[in-house]
Amino acid sequence: MSISRRKLLKTLAFSGASMVFSPNTLLSCTRNKKDRLGVALVGLGYYSTDLLAPALQQTRRCYLAGIVTGTPSKAEAWKKKYNIPDKNIYNYQNFDDIANNPDIDVVYVVLPPSMHEEYVVRAVNAGKHVWCEKPMAMTEDACVRMIAACYKNKRSLAIGYRLQHEPNTNAYRAIVKNKLLGSVKQLEDAAGYFDGRTDHWKQKREMGGGVMLDMGVYAIQGARLGTGMEPLSVVSAQTSTTRPEIYKDGLAETAIATLEFPGGVMANIKTSFGENINFLNIYCEKGDIKMEPYSGYAGLKGSSPLGEINTSYEVPWQQANQMDDDALSIMQGKPMLVPGEEGQRDIRIVEAILRSAATGQAVSLV
Repeated sequence: MSISRRKLLKTLAFSGASMVFSPNTLLSCTRNKKDRLGVALVGLGYYSTDLLAPALQQTRRCYLAGIVTGTPSKAEAWKKKYNIPDKNIYNYQNFDDIANNPDIDVVYVVLPPSMHEEYVVRAVNAGKHVWCEKPMAMTEDACVRMIAACYKNKRSLAIGYRLQHEPNTNAYRAIVKNKLLGSVKQLEDAAGYFDGRTDHWKQKREMGGGVMLDMGVYAIQGARLGTGMEPLSVVSAQTSTTRPEIYKDGLAETAIATLEFPGGVMANIKTSFGENINFLNIYCEKGDIKMEPYSGYAGLKGSSPLGEINTSYEVPWQQANQMDDDALSIMQGKPMLVPGEEGQRDIRIVEAILRSAATGQAVSLV
């Protein structure tokens, strides 16, 4: 699926003259050549605390250089645990001073989605490369502005889709791409977990946007990567909740959708904060690829008539591998494996699914 003409023209307009540079020029990276890039984590919630910070102790091409937090007690605890110098600790008010810190090459935005655009733009305006957690943003228009800011400042942007760096994902993608089991005929996948919280930002429309902007992105990625194609339309979609006191005013706790791909291939996807589900079934002409789980932190497992798909590793290998890959792309001046445009594609599909659910009509994506 190419980015729509309207969105592409908008990106070009925001980017201005800087778009004359080639992608490799735009991704030319740090002021000085380094063996390892310094990373500052923005937002010290669960994902940074339990996964990214431990992963940065394992990486070979980057390291934890700084933090940005609005909680002084967290800043003090991280300072002691990871030996972070005072000059590399920022809050949200003095964040822009990071421009003057040569220790920090990359800013990793790990905030609620409603804050992604602001901090990606501020980071690249400060001259830093950016890694941004999924979902990329709350709207496709925000994604366009983020991409444009990165081009304007000649800085790279990668979205934190760890699975696109992951060996089991790449194994089933290779089977599909090379048609080792023939063409894909149909696909189904589901991504979700039971979230017992009652007032988390993911459960707030203005901050997280419900399940589609969180686990829904995994379901969309499963359909896109599993077919090896881009969807032509959302045929139908429905959203629901069994806990309206938490998911208020129609905010989706669960969503289902049917996506149409080229050749009449249909993908039925489901995502939920109300049940534990995690599988991907790719039905091909000569047999089926089945992955369960297909998006777990501790590893993916699957099988096909060609054999088992089960490269093993431990938490947080996925995150370490992802960050090392992205750091290497920056150091070598190469395009990112998962650039901003990839995040934009998924948000475009999210918006189409939600429109379909709201109107009861199919929504074209071409």
